[in-house]
This record gives sequence, structure tokens and C-alpha cells, in this order.
Amino acid sequence: MSNLSSSSDSPRLTGVQWLICVIAALGFAFDIYELLMLPLILAPALNELAGLKPGTPEFNQWLGMLFYIPAVCGGIFGLIGGYLTDRLGRRRVLVWSILLYAFSACAAGYSTSLIMLLVLRCTTFVGVCVEFVAAVAWLSELFPNPRQREQVLGWTQAFSSIGGLMVAGANYLAVHWGPHLPAIHGGHEAWRYTLISGVIPAIPLIVIRPFLPESPAWAAKKAAGTLKRPSLWAIFSPELRQTTIITTLMFACSYGTAFGAIQQLPQIVPGLPAVAELAKPAQQKIIATVQSWQEVGGLIGRCLLAFLAVRIVSRRNLLRVFQVPGLFIVPFVFLYPAQNYLMMLKVGILVVGLLTVAQFSFWGNYLPRMYPTHLRGTGESFAANVGGRMIGTSAALLTATLVNHMPGETGPARFAQAAALVGFSVYAIGLLLSFFLPEPKQDALPE
Repeated sequence: MSNLSSSSDSPRLTGVQWLICVIAALGFAFDIYELLMLPLILAPALNELAGLKPGTPEFNQWLGMLFYIPAVCGGIFGLIGGYLTDRLGRRRVLVWSILLYAFSACAAGYSTSLIMLLVLRCTTFVGVCVEFVAAVAWLSELFPNPRQREQVLGWTQAFSSIGGLMVAGANYLAVHWGPHLPAIHGGHEAWRYTLISGVIPAIPLIVIRPFLPESPAWAAKKAAGTLKRPSLWAIFSPELRQTTIITTLMFACSYGTAFGAIQQLPQIVPGLPAVAELAKPAQQKIIATVQSWQEVGGLIGRCLLAFLAVRIVSRRNLLRVFQVPGLFIVPFVFLYPAQNYLMMLKVGILVVGLLTVAQFSFWGNYLPRMYPTHLRGTGESFAANVGGRMIGTSAALLTATLVNHMPGETGPARFAQAAALVGFSVYAIGLLLSFFLPEPKQDALPE
């Protein structure tokens, strides 16, 4: 984030603005931290709570449910959260959403049944879905200088990938140190400690909250009585309809690759020749390592997006920098390295993470420029939550369903083939839709 205050045509950040960036970066980091826990803890949690084994129909059914049902809940309540962001203010909704997902993740570590785990994953997802929308609207309005706004949004969102590295590290530490930690329900299962670590972002937030300002653009309109009432139907008005529909579908494609392919790696990695004969704890450590490679790629991708966002004027061309190579690289990685070579998979998944995760940062930069103040949270929320969380994450359920119809001698091989098919399909659809993506009309945010 060192470039934020060094640009010759951007004002230097004040102490309060740096504090804002820190809180936003922390929120983005733990958004992904909470979400990426699931692939790491899923198999051991299903085994402990219900005795389900990977590869069985019951395991695949619960895998799909734990990926998709929380996403649907997050999408529905996240949409409501976007409306509340426009009605009640950006800061208030941001703070409560972070507290919700932090304490929900912690409570999930004490689950005694799959239903309890599912419910708490739903409330965690709700908090994450609301936080993203509130944070993006808040940041975009706190930094009116166009170049500075693009840099702030780009670099703070890059911390999402730091969150992915953190959760992979937390899971690795939980596997290694779990036997030395206090017992939970009579055991020392690493998946429980990993979930409990999700409470971390609530601690500094409680301390810093009084120092966070409200969005000046929203607050000024609210005080003057000129803030229009947000409406879901308004984002489908003639001037906004194409933006809403296309961004929703393209957001779904971005998430489709993440959930339908990348997050299936914990089911794929154990089938590799170098991994298959190892004990479960050793396999879990390798899965965490592969996850780290993907997150490093995602971090590079988000940083690259932040760098290119102020250098490539056309938003369509900026997005295609990542879409076009991904169309070919994603299916290759899951069809060949993911079934044969661990080291090649690590490198391949780094590139897949770069190309896919960069697109998430793209939407955080793009969407605030397309909606006026009173609809900014609602419009962003519809694309992110209906498109990304509800439609896009259904790719996980699609992959889990396709597994039963894929050729292959082992479950991991069938998972890899299903992930390749889903990954290629959503990249192809996203690239096609990019030709209909509206370009922003101006650098300044719409009033």
C-alpha cells in the first residue's frame, strides 16, 4: 500500500485515512479467511460429526450443502444488507457485519452436529456478504480523488489474499499444535481450532470503531434530506438495467471458478501419486500448502489488478487481461497436473489463483462507479450476493453432482475432471459476457 500516498496527482493520506485503510484491509482479509476455512475443515468435520468418508454419496451431498446453503443465505441477507447500507450508513453496517461473522465462526468451532455447523456457517456467510458491500461503498466515497480511490480499493482488496494465506497457516498450526491446546468436546481436532481463530478481527475492531468516520457523501445527503430512498427495482431502471444484469452474471462466473474448481482442491489433492499413501495428518498439511500456493497467486493477481487499474482505461480490456489466458489454463491445470504431479499442481494453481482472484478486485473497483449514492450499496449487493454468492457458488454443488457422472477410477480423479469442466464453462461464459459490459461514463462517482 506504499503507493497510496506517493502519486503526484493524489493527495497524501491523513492519519484517519490510513486507519480507514487498515480496518478495510483487515475486513477484506478476514472475509476470505472465514470463507476459505470450509475447504480445509470440511472433510475432518464431516468425519467427526457424522462419520462420513470422502467419496461416498452422503459425503458429497453434505459437501454441496455446506458450500451452497450458506451462500444462498449470505446472498439473501447480503442483499438486505446492501439495502441497509444505503439506508442506515456504511460504517454502522460494516462494523456489525464483521462482528457477526467473527463470532459465528468462533461458535462454529464448538459444533456438536452437522446442522449446528451448517447454521453457524450460514451466519458467518451472511456477515461476510454484507461486509464486502459496505466496505466497498464506504471506501469509494471516503476517497473522492479518482486515482487515489482506484489505488485504495485495489490495494486494500489485495489483503483478501493475505487472509487466504493466513487461514492456510492457521490450519497448518492447528494440525501441528492442536494436541497441545485445550480440549474441545473431549478432543483436539484441528478443524475446531481453525474455526475458532475466526474471532480475531473482532478484537481490534471493538477498540478502533469509535474513530471511524461515516461516508461524507452519504452523511451529507442524509443531513440535507436529499438522500433518496434505495429501491431494488431502481437498479433495473432503463439506465441501469444492463449494468445490473451483466455484472450479476459476470460476478457469478468469477465465483463459479473459485467454488466449482479451486475450492475442490482438498478433495483432489489426496488422489495425487505423491499424496495418496500418506497418513491423513500429512495429507492435511499438503492440502494447506497447496492452498497457500493458490493464495499467493491470488495476492499477485490482486496486486497486478491494483497496478493495472489506473493504467488501462477500458474496464473491458482490463478484465480480459485475466479472462483470456484463464480460459485455457484453468481446464489444463485440473485435467493434467491435478491428477499427476504435486509440484506442477502448485505452480498451476498459483496461476489459476492469479487469474481468478484478480477478477474479485476488479468488481470492487468497477461497481461503485456505476451506481449513484443512494443505490451504491444496493447495486453492489445485488451483483455480489445474487450473482456471486447465490448463483456463482452453486458451481460447488454442480461440481459435486457432476462427480458422480465423471469417468475415472478414483474419487479425486473424478473431482478433478468435474472441476475442469465447470472452470472452463464459467470462464467461457464470462468472456462472452464481457462484450456487453458497460464502460463507466466518468472517473468521478455518480451522485
